[in-house]
Amino acid sequence: MWDDDDVFLVTVPGWGNSGPQHWQSYWEVLYPLARRVEQDNWLYPTRAEWVERLAATVDDCAGKVVLAAHSLGCHTVVAWLAQASLMQQRKVLGVLLVAPPALPITPERALASGELPQGAALPDFAGFEQAQVLQLPVPVRLVASRDDLFCDWAEAEAMAAGWGAKLLDAGNAGHMGSNSALGDWKAGQKLIQQLMLG
Repeated sequence: MWDDDDVFLVTVPGWGNSGPQHWQSYWEVLYPLARRVEQDNWLYPTRAEWVERLAATVDDCAGKVVLAAHSLGCHTVVAWLAQASLMQQRKVLGVLLVAPPALPITPERALASGELPQGAALPDFAGFEQAQVLQLPVPVRLVASRDDLFCDWAEAEAMAAGWGAKLLDAGNAGHMGSNSALGDWKAGQKLIQQLMLG
């Protein structure tokens, strides 16, 4: 799909992981150098553990990387970049952040998401109590929609400004996950290609 075979595509799913109908899953099939950040616990995340897994995945990639994060994965990427070494930062050609949720994730939003099995306890999202504010040290594109259950547009604007990210308007695309019917999301692929090319 892309010309530069030395660039790894690292997908960073959000809360609940990304299923087969998620654009991240499509991209992993399309691009041979794709790596997914896998977590031990997708339903009860802790920031420290999620960041550790992201760091290990990036370290395992032999070449340059671009990161494509969705939902809570966006905050995981920001937290990792905030503490990554200069050598680790230099591996990253760019970051695509898609539909980051406003933090903290309220119980009402968590219950409305459909991610929790019936009767399951609500997660406390340890470490994800508030969005970090720092100018990220790599090129960043943030894609948000106008009708995201997890994030109002004004909050997306504030996060983009806080991170030094270019904000892109996806219109009314919901939370831009498995239920948004984005398929392989060609518009997003173009953004990733731009980041790969620098």
